[in-house]
Amino acid sequence: MSTPAAIAEQLRATSFLEGLTDAHLWKLARHVTPQLFETDTTIFTEGDARQRFAILFSGAVAIEKSADGRTTRLVTLGAGEAVGEGLLLDDTNHGTTARIIMPGHGVMLSRAQIDDITREAPQLYAALVGRAARSISARLRRADATLVGRGRTLGFGGHRTRQEHDLLGDREVPYEALYGVQTLRALENFPITGIPLREFPVLIEALAEVKEAAALANHSLGLLDDATCDVIVRAAREIRAGRHHEHFLVDMIQGGAGTSTNMNANEVIANRALELRNEPRGSYHVVSPNDHVNLSQSTNDVYPTAVRLALHKSLATFRDELARLANAFADKGTEFAPLLKMGRTQMQDAVPMTLGQEFMAFANTLREDVDRLAEAQGLIREINLGATAIGTGINAPPGYANTVAARLAEVSGVAVVTAPDLVEATSDTGAFVQLSGVMKRTATKLSKICNDLRLLSSGPRAGFGEINLPAMQPGSSIMPGKVNPVIPEVVNQVCFDVIGGDVTVTMAAEAGQLQLNAFEPVIAYRLLRGIDMLRNACLVLRERCVIGITANADRMRYFVEHSIGIVTALVPVIGYEQATDVARTALTSGRGVFEIVLERELLTREQLDAILNPEAMTAPRFTKEFAVAKG
Repeated sequence: MSTPAAIAEQLRATSFLEGLTDAHLWKLARHVTPQLFETDTTIFTEGDARQRFAILFSGAVAIEKSADGRTTRLVTLGAGEAVGEGLLLDDTNHGTTARIIMPGHGVMLSRAQIDDITREAPQLYAALVGRAARSISARLRRADATLVGRGRTLGFGGHRTRQEHDLLGDREVPYEALYGVQTLRALENFPITGIPLREFPVLIEALAEVKEAAALANHSLGLLDDATCDVIVRAAREIRAGRHHEHFLVDMIQGGAGTSTNMNANEVIANRALELRNEPRGSYHVVSPNDHVNLSQSTNDVYPTAVRLALHKSLATFRDELARLANAFADKGTEFAPLLKMGRTQMQDAVPMTLGQEFMAFANTLREDVDRLAEAQGLIREINLGATAIGTGINAPPGYANTVAARLAEVSGVAVVTAPDLVEATSDTGAFVQLSGVMKRTATKLSKICNDLRLLSSGPRAGFGEINLPAMQPGSSIMPGKVNPVIPEVVNQVCFDVIGGDVTVTMAAEAGQLQLNAFEPVIAYRLLRGIDMLRNACLVLRERCVIGITANADRMRYFVEHSIGIVTALVPVIGYEQATDVARTALTSGRGVFEIVLERELLTREQLDAILNPEAMTAPRFTKEFAVAKG
């Protein structure tokens, strides 16, 4: 069991309590409760009353926010940080959930314990309140650090700096930043989209997986000592758990074939590794971004490998969401199976079908692309890690490529395969082009389906009006009662963006020269962003549109009975000439086909109903109904 003295020593090492006097640490140690944190347990839950907060000695906690059934990770906190310290500042309910994502230990303070501290040691309580305010302020600054763009290039503010050196000379780097001088230059050089790496956590985590695998491979081959390997792996695992992402600030579109992204990862991991060794940031003679974190690697094999890992994992979640959307359409297909309607070709009446067939077709066309995406995902698993600069493996030891691939498969959970020709693999972007093409295909189909939903729901009085989409918001600032199909409209726009992105990917792939394609950053940006957008679009379309669609059976039946297209179904019974004359009369008079057929006594109402039975109308012709109709 931990003694107060041992707890006080652990409290002294936390950043949250930095500067607290020994006397205060001793008093605090006597009030806190030691706590083990197990993965997937919660410290507090969104909406609950504030009752306790924690100080972490090890492990990691995700702060999450839920909305519309989805959970978003806002920040990840780790060793030395406080979780739920807002309890010291106000009595409002928790606005977020704190979930353990890496096991660890620390201490917990309940409201009752804080009340005891307030009575017995008011100065300690005041010090804790001040640190809670400082902690929350620092967290807000870290969030603000992501606002990188024109006129804001350093990312992290403050007056304290440290000096770092690179090929171009010395620069002052913000003291709070885990990144270094090369990242600093990239922030100044590439204020392009304003969308930094941290907006794509799957790519950051993939970079960390590559760096962890490389460290393990280098260690097993005798190139990296135990201590250095250990801290690099620990830093990489923290990043994989979601920590330190606020330091990945390089713009997604950048010159240099991804070198700035690679160096951003190298510098963050090196500086965090230095902290784990109790060394100051920037002490690169101890742990170097280039000599240790980037050992046996080059941007030219690290960056495409990380992009492929990120794409593979993103595709898995996208395929799942696309499959769920297809299943939602299939469920509606089953629900609408008995409902007869007119099919249309070239925007003209064609022949009858069921609404269920129409929705089942939506389901099946999307299911096809779930399979096509899986095929593209398989191609993405081929990597060139170990190729270093151009594929010859320069500066990597013998056996490194196979060793690092095996380690990467273990670390990432993706069954990566080393390309048979690393020179070819380093310059080739064909798998990206193929994936982009499949994404374009999926977007094209999805957009077409949304066009159909908008048409089928148009009106409601002066359009097709065959189905009703759920009303999501008022549709006009001037026309009362108007409700627009906003969900299909937003999905259409996502699809337009993805389709346009395919042109970007194609041109970037074509523009590569000789042994390297310098334009992979824009390829990565368009593909990762496109997958994210399509996944979100599928989720929104399913949850906020498809599930709530209803049918107007009477209106569809009316269209069937009054459509010229119904004449086609009568041809086997009354003959082509008679059917043509009925159609001509209906067109010129504006009367319904049913009415004219009955008036001419060509068929009885019972015979028409038999012919227009949904089963007879929407499947290959069987003779029973027509035998009945012919008498």
